[in-house]
Formats: sequence, C-alpha cells, structure tokens
Amino acid sequence: MAARSGSKRSSKPRKGRTTRTTAPSHLDLGIDLGTTRTVVARADRGNYPVLSFTDTNGDSHDYYPSLTALTEDGLVHGFRARQAARQGAPLLRSLKRALAAPSVSASSTVVLGDRTLSIGDVLISFLTDLREQLANSGVLDGADPGGEDANVVVAVPAHAYGAQRLLTLDAFRAAGFHVTAMLNEPSAAGFEYTHRKASTVSSRRTRVLVYDLGGGTFDTSLVDVNGAAHEVLASRGLGDLGGDDVDLLLAQLALSHASVDETALSATQLGDLLDQCRGVKEALAPQSRRMVIPVLDHDVVLPVADLYEVTTPLIQRSVDVMAPLVGRLEDGGPDLTEIAGIYLVGGASGLPLVPRMLREQFGRRVHRSPYPGASTAIGLAIAADRDADVRLTDRLSRGFGVFREADGGTRTSFDAILTEDSVQKGGGVSATVATRRYQAVHNVGRYRFVECAGVDDDGEPRGELAPYEDVLFPFDASLRDIEDLSSIPVRRTGGGPQMEERYEADESGLVRVTLTDLSDGHSRTYVLGHRTA
Repeated sequence: MAARSGSKRSSKPRKGRTTRTTAPSHLDLGIDLGTTRTVVARADRGNYPVLSFTDTNGDSHDYYPSLTALTEDGLVHGFRARQAARQGAPLLRSLKRALAAPSVSASSTVVLGDRTLSIGDVLISFLTDLREQLANSGVLDGADPGGEDANVVVAVPAHAYGAQRLLTLDAFRAAGFHVTAMLNEPSAAGFEYTHRKASTVSSRRTRVLVYDLGGGTFDTSLVDVNGAAHEVLASRGLGDLGGDDVDLLLAQLALSHASVDETALSATQLGDLLDQCRGVKEALAPQSRRMVIPVLDHDVVLPVADLYEVTTPLIQRSVDVMAPLVGRLEDGGPDLTEIAGIYLVGGASGLPLVPRMLREQFGRRVHRSPYPGASTAIGLAIAADRDADVRLTDRLSRGFGVFREADGGTRTSFDAILTEDSVQKGGGVSATVATRRYQAVHNVGRYRFVECAGVDDDGEPRGELAPYEDVLFPFDASLRDIEDLSSIPVRRTGGGPQMEERYEADESGLVRVTLTDLSDGHSRTYVLGHRTA
C-alpha cells in the first residue's frame, strides 16, 4: 500500500515555518467509511495524500472495498471478499445502508449465507481488518492508528440518525482506532473545498454549497466560510439515494435489453454484473454516447441516453432536497449572490448527468472535486491535522424530542427539545442547550426520546420517527441501587422531587441528556439511551 499524492495545500513552504524532509512524528488520519468504498487520507506536512491499497493481484487502488464475505475460515473483507465472492462465497454489500435505517440498533442483524450476524460485529470486523491493512503496509511509517498520539477523524452522513453515529463511533474504537472526532461528511468536504479553491471565497461570496452523492447516500450542506472558520448553516440528506441505485438501474436496463430475467442469474453472476455496471458508469464522459455491458455470454450495447432517462428522477430528488438551502428570489430563480461555489463530491457525482443538471439550474459556479471519491477523506485529514488552522461549527440535521404525558396522563404530547438547526458543541463554540424543570409525579421516569426529520411550526415532528431506547430514571431515591428499572412497575405517586433535564448535542452530533434530582443533586447522563455517568 502506498500514498497517492495529489492533495497538496501548496507547493511552497508555509510562511514562518521550516520545510521538513522527514516524516511527521505524529499520525493524523481521515477515514471515510463509504457504502461501496472506504478511503483513507493522511496529513503530511501540509499535504493530504490518499493512501492506496493493494488488491489480490498486486494492483494498487486508492480505496478499500466496503465488502464482507463469509468463507469457511470466517469473515474476510475488502479485496479478499471480492475474490471470495467470485469463488461462490456469500457477499455482503452496502452495510452502511443497513446502518442508515431508522430502526437500527446495536442488536440489529444482517444475514450472510447461512449465518445471522450482528451489524456491530460485522462493522468491527471490517474496521479491524482495515486497521491491520494500514498497520502492516508500512505506509504509516510504523505509527499506530490506535496510539494515544494518533488523531483519527471519521465521518457519518449529515442526516445520520443518532444510532448510526453511535454504532460507527463505537465500532471504530472497538477496532483499535484512536478516534478524536466525528464529522458530517459534507462538512469535511467543505474543508477540502476551501483547501483547493480558497480564491473563490471572498467577503461578498462566503458560502459553499456541498453536494455529496456517494455510493449509497446523498448529503448536502450550506457552509459559511470566514477565514479558517467554517460554519454549517443547514444540512439535508437522503439515506436511500446513491451510486448503488444507478448501478442497479443500469443492470436492469442491460438485462431487459438482453431479454434475460434477473432470477436466471446466480448471486455471483448478479454481483459481477453490478460490478461491471459500476465500472461502465464510472468510465462515462460527457461525450459518451454508447455503453457496452457484458451479460452472461453476450455484450449488450446501450445508448447512454437510456441510462440518463431512468436516472433523471433520482438526481432530481437530490436537487429538490438541496433547493431549500440555496434560497430563492421572488421570481423563483436561485439567489446565488452569496454562493462562492456549489461543490460536487462523492463518487456518484462523476455521472455526467449530475453536473449537467446542476449547471442547468445553478450556472457556472458548479465545481467538481478533482478527487470526488476522496474529498471527504481529505477534508477529514485536514480536520485531523494538528498543524492546520481550521475550525468548524456544525448543526444537527434532525429534530429531537420526547413524548410526555399531558392532562394528568389522559393524553400524550410531543416536546420538541432540539431542532434540525441546533448548534453542535465543538470548534470553540458552545452547543445549543435546552433545559426542562418540573415536579416528578411517578416513582420511575420513562423517557421516550425520538429523532425526526424536523420540527414544524406547531412543534410537531415531521417525517419518519426513529425512537431511541427508553431511558429509565429513579424518581424514588430508594430505587437508585436497582440496576434494571424495567422490572419496576411505573406508578403515579402524585408528588416527587424537582427534576431538571439538560440537553445538548456533542461534537459528533450525539444528543447528551443529563437528568438531575434537584433535591439532592443525584444526576445521570445518557447518550442516545446509553448511560455514561
């Protein structure tokens, strides 16, 4: 494995510093866990090279496939998983999409062959393998990504539910990485934009709109740039839109053109077809007119226009999600007065239809990263770089609240605690803090916290609800030593201690809840339903 250069901050020594000729003494890494590809970048004296991985044939690639296969010897990952699948082993693709489900939890499972596996265990196994690949390659100069002096910054989609954030963070740490921060993917890409295109940002045009279309998810964020300070003003996203969907549509077109039913293909043949379609898609250029796709023993020739026709509704979904972040003039046209650029990142943004549709709507300020598939990893490496002067203020992209009893327990109401625009802690900025005080009227408090797409003007949740695990708190002080309060019947006492609830979002976008009995100061803190103190 070797480092691919191409992400330089400047070819000149930075003012006031001596140019180093030896490797840095510490390790600063950015890791983008992608739906189809995982990319790693390193901070190296003001440069941010993308690390390359060697496949089973000895060829070098600037990514590690996000694949897992089940063999007789157990789970294998990456390029070995792809090889095992071609020999008939069951293959798991797009684990990240399973993580994005609103109902995902630490106990969620996936089926691989004849085995049912925990999502968390599979993810830890994959990331452990990734760490071993990095450690054994020599490209890290012997530095340990799990060492206390390592800065490892990772990412999740901006629209990720809290459970996905916690599972991802826990899995990286369980795999031995010393994770010091978690960023939203388009926020990291914003760092990469200003790293490359700082000249487009001026006192009049300070905002960057990041369009991130990856293998399985779509994210967009509006970032305001003021020198080294990056402030995310708003984020939106879709957990079911990405390059995987384009590959599937192309495969269906090829099968239809060849008059072959999908059920006639084995799992290995279907996987090979999807890989072929991904390769054909990624090779498309704006001037491409024809595609050749092998289907069983025949080559199918398809017009590129056919692919664009069936994928236009998918891309339009992303444009529609992004539109509210731009703002509009009275005549309905986009107001780009303060927009320095619309930045296309993510591997799937390479589909020529994407910049074409965006330029039709937003004009010449649409820029595509020269390394779209690595943009997030490079931005994460910039964030990890302890010598870089960058700061980030981010916001939640989902609403958060709790269902409570009302009118003496005769009905239930929703208490919208944090909105999708609440500020996260980090970058020297204090988080949005919400508090509630009241007199408890039960022996045990059962808190039914949920995330939602947002909160409407009436304070009601919008979109699909994602419940956290119920949080139980002993209002009755005699119950504090009981480990499992779920066995205690909740009963109305009519009088109890004065309680305080305190809510804030931490640097990773996880909501931290502190419950305090004000009568004696007894306090417990929970993160997404998991007590930490």
